[in-house]
Amino acid sequence: MIAGHETVLAIIPARGGSRGVLRKNVRLLAGKPLIAWSICAAQACPAIDRLIVSSEDDEIMAVARDWGCEVPFRRPAALATDQASSIDVLLHALDTLKASQQHYDWLLLLQPTSPLRLAEDIETALRLCVDEKAAVSAVVSLVAAAHPPQWSYYLDHGTIRPVMAGPVIPRRQDLPQAYTLNGAVFVARTDWLRQQRSFLTPESRGFVMPPERSIDIDSELDFALAELLLQSTPPSGRS
Repeated sequence: MIAGHETVLAIIPARGGSRGVLRKNVRLLAGKPLIAWSICAAQACPAIDRLIVSSEDDEIMAVARDWGCEVPFRRPAALATDQASSIDVLLHALDTLKASQQHYDWLLLLQPTSPLRLAEDIETALRLCVDEKAAVSAVVSLVAAAHPPQWSYYLDHGTIRPVMAGPVIPRRQDLPQAYTLNGAVFVARTDWLRQQRSFLTPESRGFVMPPERSIDIDSELDFALAELLLQSTPPSGRS
């Protein structure tokens, strides 16, 4: 609960199909199933009133329950395809819970592919939600971009075309710092999210996480790097 009375529902969406890393959500990462890292981070955050996993996969659901996470329903197969959007998955969860007269003021999306996120990162986002200086509807986590977008190009049949129009600025220090979504934390007011169907609007606020906690696992290389970081010196607060 935040602001003394507003409730928070955290959802970890985890489907069985994955292309870059097969069965990644239940694959062991530094001794734990990948999904367990997100479950543990959420469980360490007292502001979360309820934590659930949305999945269509029997093994994922069983692993989530083994790690103490609630799995109150089975996700429909139509929402477990490559074409299904995460917003549709989240709205399905809200509608399913609403049918049982359960309403939450805030929805927190925790993707299982961000295993290095800490409870303190989640708490930072939730604190921003009740910032008295601004009317906040949504908060997302960011990481400093490794390269300025002004240095990015499209490649079209061997010909390069700049992503951003304008003169090429060769010195990094002459460019403003850019940030990218790291996929770790998304939070929004539930009613607002229903209307907008996105966490990203001109109203959204962002907060920055360090690169060592911003790995979003989408490939075997990402998986190997995350394992290396987790097996070296685990950050404080990691359980």
